[in-house]
Amino acid sequence: MKYFALVWAGLFRKKARTLLTLASLFIAFMLFGLLQAVNHAFESGVSISGAGRLITNGRYSIIDNLPISHVQRIRSLQSVASVTHASWFGGTYQDPANFFAKFPVEPEQYLAMYPELSLSEAQKQAFIDNRTATIVSRSLAERFNWKIGDRIPIVADIWPGKNGNTWEFELVGIYDIAKDSNYADALLFRYDYFDENRVFGQGLVGWIITRLSDPNKSAEVAAAIDQMFLNSNNETKTATEQDFLLSFAKQVGNIGLIVTGILGAVFFTILLVTGNTMSQTVRERIPELAVLKTIGFTNHGILGLILSESVLMTLIGGGLGLLTAMLVVPGAADALRSLLPGMFLTYSSVLYGMLLALFLGVFVGAIPAIKAMRLNIVDALGEK
Repeated sequence: MKYFALVWAGLFRKKARTLLTLASLFIAFMLFGLLQAVNHAFESGVSISGAGRLITNGRYSIIDNLPISHVQRIRSLQSVASVTHASWFGGTYQDPANFFAKFPVEPEQYLAMYPELSLSEAQKQAFIDNRTATIVSRSLAERFNWKIGDRIPIVADIWPGKNGNTWEFELVGIYDIAKDSNYADALLFRYDYFDENRVFGQGLVGWIITRLSDPNKSAEVAAAIDQMFLNSNNETKTATEQDFLLSFAKQVGNIGLIVTGILGAVFFTILLVTGNTMSQTVRERIPELAVLKTIGFTNHGILGLILSESVLMTLIGGGLGLLTAMLVVPGAADALRSLLPGMFLTYSSVLYGMLLALFLGVFVGAIPAIKAMRLNIVDALGEK
């Protein structure tokens, strides 16, 4: 802290250049924070969602449907507490940009399988009694201004109906999702109505969900399910719900690799920008540095001053960028909850970001600082 004023003055010797460099660092580290939050959303599905639940889908692809008869056979296995199923409906509400999940399900069994979905008994009973009924998450209802009794038309893109491509559902319930759940917003409707009125695919389901009485036996039960259907026309692949969610993420691509690639390109650019700034700073101050040596500053003292300027600049820019990301992520997470549940910037990511800023400051400042340390006083004083 003894020479902080000197470090600060050196850093802002060229205010415009320093501010532009800080702006570049700010944007880079804000992007780092946002991408880390997105990556956490994909990875959190692997580590949080559905402990004790298994998902069974087609062995070779998640888009391969399974016979509904598989449900009853799985139900007969030991350590299986309950079984239900769901399917991917697809479809469009008003505009393709209005994306959200739509699942035909068994009302009672599905809601029992996901206790994190909270629905009043009256609305639950209405869902069970009305064949064209649908229930939606509260955030979806607020997003589209839906209220109980509304008719919701969905234009099919995968499953045309016998009466045309438009399926119309009556909204009978709005459910809340527990705060600690990663369950994505969805429109749920009755499988029996869906199965009777689709043009093809009767008797098929997208995936089967199994709740275990003993989660510690998940590997054993998963192997037993797949062995049961081995060499049949509809072989299966069973894994934890976490792994199933990750398989959906892999349809987009290797999210971790994509994030790493983007950040690598960004930080390589920032490395060049910041390194150029520090090199120019030292070149312009060679006579001044020589004067400091003349009045008693040691070589290591000069080294420390230049490195301190470099580190201070990256910590300021990086810290402001990460702070902004922390403020932006909660709003983005709320807006993208139906598409990307679990978006969250962890404290470990923030700490990692600050350590990265520290390393970046030392790295880009090292060469200019060593050059300044090795200055010959006589030669340096002769430069203009």
